[in-house]
Amino acid sequence: MVDYTATVRWHARDGEDFTAQRYSRAHEWRFDGGAVVPGSAAPGNVPAGTADESAVDPEEALLAAAASCHMLYFLAYAAKAGFTIESYVDETVGAVARNQAGDPWVASIVLRPAARFGGDRRPTRAEIDDLHHRSHKSCIIANSLKSAITIEPVYGEAA
Repeated sequence: MVDYTATVRWHARDGEDFTAQRYSRAHEWRFDGGAVVPGSAAPGNVPAGTADESAVDPEEALLAAAASCHMLYFLAYAAKAGFTIESYVDETVGAVARNQAGDPWVASIVLRPAARFGGDRRPTRAEIDDLHHRSHKSCIIANSLKSAITIEPVYGEAA
């Protein structure tokens, strides 16, 4: 199997009061291909002014990882089935709740993928559903999470 790496880097800034919780939550994520993504805590989870609202928070990244993984398998399975996809959009939503111990977690993720098909061969709804089922079953991220993941395909030319 393959090992993956990521580096998360944060540093204190001059003048911040760390022990009073008045420090920036902004940090960066570095990936092996050279991509650098600005990260931060979700603004609603930390004191005002300590999050970078333009950065990606871990909860958003989790949703994007689940949606991206599903999409990549969907594209691969559609191509193998002889379908042409012109575009794909997924408006993913995650819900945070408290578990039995009272700790917060992403309890559910709803994927709402919309694929626009081109070419002469168009899938039926049943074929689209099968592509989504196979994609979900193969998705490494979905198989790694305990969150409930629901797929609500958008049919038609929505993408």
